[in-house]
Amino acid sequence: MVAARLRGFRQGLKESGYVEGENVAIVYRWAEDQIDRLPALADDLVRRPVAVILASGPPSSFAAKAATPTIPIVFLVGNDPVQLGLTTSLSRPSNNMTGINIFNSELVAKRLELLRDLLPGATRIAVLENPADATLTEPESKEVTDAGRTMGLQIQVHNANTSAEINAAFEAMGRERPDAVVVGSTPFLNGRQVQLAQLAAFHRLPTISALRDYAEVGGLMSYGSNIVDSYRQAGLYVGRILKGAKPAELPVVQPNKFELVINAQTARMLGLTLSPSLLSRADFVID
Repeated sequence: MVAARLRGFRQGLKESGYVEGENVAIVYRWAEDQIDRLPALADDLVRRPVAVILASGPPSSFAAKAATPTIPIVFLVGNDPVQLGLTTSLSRPSNNMTGINIFNSELVAKRLELLRDLLPGATRIAVLENPADATLTEPESKEVTDAGRTMGLQIQVHNANTSAEINAAFEAMGRERPDAVVVGSTPFLNGRQVQLAQLAAFHRLPTISALRDYAEVGGLMSYGSNIVDSYRQAGLYVGRILKGAKPAELPVVQPNKFELVINAQTARMLGLTLSPSLLSRADFVID
């Protein structure tokens, strides 16, 4: 999954005239799900110093913002960056930050609707969230709770911050038997798509995620923006900054299209019937 996103980023750089190893060097820093490491990693990049920083997710973006008020930062986040406090304007970003808003956290209500379309009789929905990433989890939990109340659904939130806690959450859901599961869209959970898909299959739970990766590795459904293309757009912005553009000159990019991906094999395994209307709305059906 990371490899595909990096390919998208490098493609955007290439479209801007930059090729890694030829006329641009990329320095990679990975926190490996340890958020407390991010400030030190950001400080290290500032000391080098680098010409521009790409920060994926709110925790990385906040760490980069705290580390430098001058080095341009391109963020890639699933929440509204104005509400997060990363910038004061989408059309004319403030200070040294601009980037891509992939909208995935804001689409959780739509994922509930898709589950209801698949399972018209559903009344109980479980939501898996990562409490350690409060900047994403709190607004997402509020949105899914509000949407569930409007739709007459009972929402049960399960928290997980480690692989073992994901296992435990699915064990609990396997006992409680909700009608379906919504996977939250935090960086930690985004990096556990294979584990999530395998557990959902083992416990025979219809599940939807934000990421196409989820459906591709065996999850039932995904609905969200194209992450690889978002990284390509980030690469384009990094390239423009390297050529002299200022972050304030680059409006925050927001997707205008979202993908519904359905894994028909998984649906059959779960004994689910995919209606023609739902299939007609799908951008991709894996069969």
